[in-house]
Amino acid sequence: MLIDSHCHLEYKGLVEDQQGVLARARAAGVGGFLSISTRQSEWDQVIGTAEREADVWASVGIHPHEADGHADLGEAALLAATDHPRVIAIGETGLDYYYDHSDRETQKALFRRHISVARETGLPLIIHTRDAEQDTAAILAEEMGKGAYPALIHCFTASADFAAKVLELGLTISLSGIVTFKNAKDLQAIAAQLPEDRILVETDAPFLAPVPHRGRVCEPAFTADTARFVAGLRGVSPEALAETTTRNFARLFSKAAL
Repeated sequence: MLIDSHCHLEYKGLVEDQQGVLARARAAGVGGFLSISTRQSEWDQVIGTAEREADVWASVGIHPHEADGHADLGEAALLAATDHPRVIAIGETGLDYYYDHSDRETQKALFRRHISVARETGLPLIIHTRDAEQDTAAILAEEMGKGAYPALIHCFTASADFAAKVLELGLTISLSGIVTFKNAKDLQAIAAQLPEDRILVETDAPFLAPVPHRGRVCEPAFTADTARFVAGLRGVSPEALAETTTRNFARLFSKAAL
């Protein structure tokens, strides 16, 4: 069994045929889905799907693009949302300096609030970082010094140096369909060497469809294509990679009680 550790089931491209999307994924061997929120207004919908579907779980968080619109969101709101039994993660949160849709200082402040909630609840933090390696690494290290918290870098596309830093901090790295792209040689080299107990796979659906589906709306079913490719990079069978990543998911997201 595979688990899509990061998808957006409520986004356009998936939500219109959500039942079909889930059915196709299950038929492809994907037996679990972590549906990610990016703004507070999505939380109820994401949680609602997780309530209806036994193999879907939810996260609550604010994407860095949405930070300006949630500058006054306190830890209390996040903490209250995490009480729901189907909420197993905090995020996605982090820093995005590529688009700069939100003020950088606001992004940082909100990122730290999410970290605090992850530390208090023990729920894993799902981190988005783009063109912000230095600040992301610095905040993660500084906050880890205040007390440990579980976390992962989703849709990893950063440098080998950044990978080493976050692995040293105890984080997990999740690979999306980007790893299958022809121009992703550096990422492929990193994926081949990741510690066995620190690797996950995801789609980030409806975005970033892997080869051979490029140009299409990405679906959670395509987790199987990414996992097959990563297995080849690591010289293991697809079945072994599925077993490894599912075991890692179960350990990191222990509230899912697989």
